[in-house]
Amino acid sequence: MTTAPSPAARLAALLPDLSPLRSSADFRLLWVQGLVTYFGSFMAMIALPLQIKELTGSPLAVGVMGAVELVPLIVFGLYGGALADAVDRRKVILGTEAGLGLLALVLLVNAALPTPLLWPLYLVAAGVSALSGLQRPALDSLMARIVPHEQLTAAAALNSLRWQFGAITGPAVAGLVVAYAGHATAYTVTVATFAASVLLCLRLAPAPPARDNTKPSLRGIVEGAKYAWSRPVLLGTYAVDMAAMFFAFPNAIFPFLADDLGADWSLGLMYAADSVGSLVLGLTSGWTSRVRRHGLFVVFGAAVWGLAIAAAGWFGNVWLVLVCLAVAGAGDMLSGLGRSTIWNQTIPEELRGRLAGIEVLSYSVGPQLGQVRAGAMAGWTGTRAAIWSGGVACVASVALLTAALPKLLTYDSATDEDALRRREARESRPSAA
Repeated sequence: MTTAPSPAARLAALLPDLSPLRSSADFRLLWVQGLVTYFGSFMAMIALPLQIKELTGSPLAVGVMGAVELVPLIVFGLYGGALADAVDRRKVILGTEAGLGLLALVLLVNAALPTPLLWPLYLVAAGVSALSGLQRPALDSLMARIVPHEQLTAAAALNSLRWQFGAITGPAVAGLVVAYAGHATAYTVTVATFAASVLLCLRLAPAPPARDNTKPSLRGIVEGAKYAWSRPVLLGTYAVDMAAMFFAFPNAIFPFLADDLGADWSLGLMYAADSVGSLVLGLTSGWTSRVRRHGLFVVFGAAVWGLAIAAAGWFGNVWLVLVCLAVAGAGDMLSGLGRSTIWNQTIPEELRGRLAGIEVLSYSVGPQLGQVRAGAMAGWTGTRAAIWSGGVACVASVALLTAALPKLLTYDSATDEDALRRREARESRPSAA
């Protein structure tokens, strides 16, 4: 006779799976390093546009920062993917982290001037975008090497928790620090976090490239793109993410939504709501480690995101809107867990950096274009119609993509050929994989 699990056991099954933190010293280092650096990065991400606003008083001047950041992120993200496959990934992470710290120091020096200059702020924004583009593929592609194959979903959940902590606490603290102590103090905190991060990165084990890799090149980037195009499951993860962000990322028009609802006080809560939803899912993500059908995560999570955004645009009660935005954040995180797990379970080691570079495109271009779509639609149909119609279009596009790429929905880590091949390669070369 089977004994029913106790309430304590049920609760423990929901809590985050900490196995990657116990089994991998490098994952522990990167997790703590990320926790520190995300907090400092979000401090600067809030302080920088606030300083531009203070210096110019122009919404356009603040908006230009996004345009300044986009092109370097795309270009260096693609190059960073090829670089991560050709050199020691530890060196890439360490070098870019040190560079980001130096850029934070430039912000600090500029803020300490009697009359801070505007142009260094744009220069630093572009530099941060370029270095982040170089770094992210190296970081993302390192996960499958340092975390056991069966713990990749748990690692993705823990990394998302770390990011959400920074996304919630960093801006909140930054607003207080800037208001009461000034921009220079906020940048001082950022410099200190990057200094601590570099010290942690120095303790990482070397992560040399696969032996058969060549120097970074356009040909290598094209090779990675061809591989992604030939794998319907991978193609589906990129396409679903792009569609969800393009049609249902209305953050740019939240100020107008708050006006429509007669609740100007809710604007900050709107921006934080999706992070709260993601955090709640992350804190109850233990069950995700026992799932093998990660394509369902991608599709279902994106559909929940779209439905919740549609509901947020439809409802006229601000509290219901905030709840919908939180549900949307939970859906987005679930879809992200599926994408990250599929990538780490199936992509060959020698292509992992280049495919991570392509992922930077879906991560960055989708939301940027989504902001443009939302703003244009709001000017044509009104704010709330632009939001709910985008959510509906998101759900429809996810359904169409799922029908066109059915292998995404049926993906099973226990039977997928690429996942089995990657597992065998890791088990046969544990010291290199």
